[in-house]
Amino acid sequence: MIVMILEAELLNQLAAAPLEKRAITNLRVLNEAYDYPKPSSFSRGLRIDLNGLAILLISGTASIDGNGQSIHIGDFRAQTRRTFENITALLEAEGATWKDIVRTSCYMRDIERDYEAFNEERTAFFAEQQLDPLPASTGIQAILCRPELLIEIEAIAMFRTAPRA
Repeated sequence: MIVMILEAELLNQLAAAPLEKRAITNLRVLNEAYDYPKPSSFSRGLRIDLNGLAILLISGTASIDGNGQSIHIGDFRAQTRRTFENITALLEAEGATWKDIVRTSCYMRDIERDYEAFNEERTAFFAEQQLDPLPASTGIQAILCRPELLIEIEAIAMFRTAPRA
């Protein structure tokens, strides 16, 4: 009975503890959106730590370089690869990999024109990462934040960390 009371008290303390969260960045490949000439108010991602479980919420990421410039204009496949590279760098900054990704949302400017190329690039990239199982994913046609961008991907990663003592 005492053990059950202690467990209940511990669960109550965990539930009442403030949620630890912090911004994710990797300035080696991506600048911060608030550093743009026209600042944009979002973080590249957010890390949430829940007593031994880390959750990474990666914001919509595109073919952007370290200076905030769009790159590979007009080349859908190259933009897709750069987008995967940028997400990889954000994951690495937090000690995660693509094997920790549980979900992606993939926004394409013209899904009818580009989905076949997207699926080929994604399939090849996921094979390189040796993903099994594959993450859950949704493909969506959307107007993106810059007219030259052809693809943007957001992702969710989850992985275990050592609980704090």
